[in-house]
Amino acid sequence: MQNKQGWKLFLTLPVLSWALYDFANTIFSSNITTIFFPFYVQEVAGGDERLDQIASTFLSYANAVSSFFLVLFSPLFGVWIDRSGRKKRYVAAFALAAIVCTALMGLVAPQNFGLFGGLPAAFAVVVVLFVAAKFFYQSSLIFYDAMLPDIGTKETMPLLSGFGVAVGYMGTLVGLTVYPLVSDGHYADAFLPTAILFLIFTMPMMFLYKETPGPALDKRPFFAGYRDVLDTFKEMRHYRPIFLFMIVYFFINDAIATAIAMMAVYAKAIVGFTSGEFILLYLVSTVSSIIGSFIFGYITKAVGAKKSVFYVGFILFSALLLGTFAINQAMFWVTGSLFGVALGAVWVTSRIFIIELSPEDKRGQFFGLFAFSGKLSAIAGPLMYGTITLVLADYGNIASRTALASLMLFVLIGLFIHRKIPE
Repeated sequence: MQNKQGWKLFLTLPVLSWALYDFANTIFSSNITTIFFPFYVQEVAGGDERLDQIASTFLSYANAVSSFFLVLFSPLFGVWIDRSGRKKRYVAAFALAAIVCTALMGLVAPQNFGLFGGLPAAFAVVVVLFVAAKFFYQSSLIFYDAMLPDIGTKETMPLLSGFGVAVGYMGTLVGLTVYPLVSDGHYADAFLPTAILFLIFTMPMMFLYKETPGPALDKRPFFAGYRDVLDTFKEMRHYRPIFLFMIVYFFINDAIATAIAMMAVYAKAIVGFTSGEFILLYLVSTVSSIIGSFIFGYITKAVGAKKSVFYVGFILFSALLLGTFAINQAMFWVTGSLFGVALGAVWVTSRIFIIELSPEDKRGQFFGLFAFSGKLSAIAGPLMYGTITLVLADYGNIASRTALASLMLFVLIGLFIHRKIPE
C-alpha cells in the first residue's frame, strides 16, 4: 500500500506537468549545449589542427558569455518572484525565448550572408543566438526550481526533486532521436527539430500546471537581489566551514562544467571519435551519472559528506588526467565514464554538505549563494580553456590537451582548500 501511495505522489497532474519541463529542457541541454552545437562549431570553424583550436575558443567563449549574463541578471529574478508571487509565467516566457532562439539557429545556419572575419556571417549570428538561447534556458531553471515547494511538502520535496532529475535523463534519450535527421555532417539540421521537441514537452507545464501564486511583496526595491547576495556573502564569512566549501565548490564545479561543455569537440578533434561514437559515449556518460549519484548517496551516508566530496574531486582529477593524455578511444571511454560519475556525484555530496554545514535558519540563504557560486564558476573555466586554445592554436592538438590539463589545477586548488574545512 505504501508503494502504491508513493507512485500516486508522482502521477498527479501538477507533478507530471512540472517534471515534464525537466524532460523538455534536458533535450535542449544535451542536444544544443553538449552535442550538436559543438559539432556545428567544429564543422564550420574547424578543419585542421589549428582551426580545431579556434573552434574550441569560439565554443568556450560563447559558454562563458552566456554564463556572464546569467550571473549579471539572476539576482534580479528572486525579486521578480517576491514582487509577483508567480513563477510559471517566467518559466514559460524564458522557455519560449530559448525555443525561438534555437529554432532561429536552425533557420539561419544554412543561409549565405557572405563572410564576416573570414567565417560565414550566418555562423556569427548562430553563435549569438546560442548565447541568447542558453541564457534564456538557464534563466528558466531558476524559476522552475522555485516551483518545487509549491507542489511538495518538506517530506516529499527530495522525492519530487529526484523524480524530476530522472525524468530529465529520459529527455536525453528522446532528444537524440533527431540524430537521424542530420544529413552528411550538417549538424545545424538538429537545431529546428530540437526546438520543436523542446516546445512540445514544455506545453504540459504551460497549459496543465495550475499555479497558486504566493504572497506578493511589492515593497522590495528592484535591485534588492544584488544587496541580498552581498549581505549573504558577508554573513557567510562568519561561518568559516561553509565559506571554505563555497570556494571548493567553485573550483570543482568550474572544472566539471568546462569539461562537459568541451567534451564533444575534444573527443572528435583530439581523440578521433566520429559523431555517432561520441553520442554513444555521451549516453554511457549519462548512465554513469545516474549510477554515480545513486552510489554516492550510500557513500555519503557511510563516510560523511566531507570525505565524499574529496572522493568526487579525486575521480574528477583522474578523469582529467586520463583525458589529457588519451591517445586512443579506449582511454577516452574510461574518461567519459569517470566524468559521468563525478557529474552525478557532485550534486549529491555538495547538497548534503551544505545542509550539514549551514544553520537551519540560514539554509535558504546559503543554498542561494551556493547556486550563485555555481553560475559564477561557469565563466572562469571556459574563459581559461578558450584563451589557452587561442594562444596555443599554432601548436595544434597540444593546445586542447594543455587547456584540458589546466582544469586539473582548478581541482587541485579545490582539494587543497577542502583539507582546511574543519570537521
